[in-house]
Amino acid sequence: MSGLDGTVVAITGASSGIGAATALELAGRGAAVVLGARRTDRLEALVERIRSAGGRAEMQRVDVTRRGDLTELVALAVDRFGRLDVLVGNAGVARIAPMASLDVDDWNAMIDVNLRGVLHGVAAALPVFRRQGSGHLVTVVSTSGLKIVPTQAVYAGTKNAVRTLMEALRQESTDGVLRTTSISPGYVRTELVDHVDDPVEREKAHQAMAALGIGPDAVARAVAFAVEQPADVEIGDITLRPTRQG
Repeated sequence: MSGLDGTVVAITGASSGIGAATALELAGRGAAVVLGARRTDRLEALVERIRSAGGRAEMQRVDVTRRGDLTELVALAVDRFGRLDVLVGNAGVARIAPMASLDVDDWNAMIDVNLRGVLHGVAAALPVFRRQGSGHLVTVVSTSGLKIVPTQAVYAGTKNAVRTLMEALRQESTDGVLRTTSISPGYVRTELVDHVDDPVEREKAHQAMAALGIGPDAVARAVAFAVEQPADVEIGDITLRPTRQG
């Protein structure tokens, strides 16, 4: 029996990359997964794949910038499976450019998805966790917040803001009800940088991912490790990166 048998997990940004890999990993370990993302065609294919393998999965179109979408995702989990044990806040966007470019629209997009999207998840899940007497918030942040580099200032800023929020929430929640985990991946082979507008920076990022990137399944295993711990054990932070990443 897996430590995740009977566990109900909702995942944002679940249509590809780390989110999809996490859905497959946790479902394979016995969890019921409730998947949210904007690309419903991909979600439908992922749900079918999980169900075909004997797993349990549901889906909901979710734009994390809309608070109501997170409320509906949490409600779907409770309606279908009777509870929600874990919310994995994985949805994120990256826009890479020097601050002097003044890409204010891109700044706002990162704030809306990477920061406000996590807050919307907290607002949706925390009342359910309190009512149940237990719950776990897992957020995907980034090593970009640990090693600050040019062109990633706002992206790193949003990730570090989330890291700060999770630590403060942990300190406010030492009654044993809530666990928080921040996971900081390095270069991972995902679609994250596909939408970087600057072609030079986009190509640099693609080359780094191709040369160094690890598979998203590595991050999924880290999520599973944190979630499978006994209720009295909290894994606060996990950093994982390619062994050759500087």
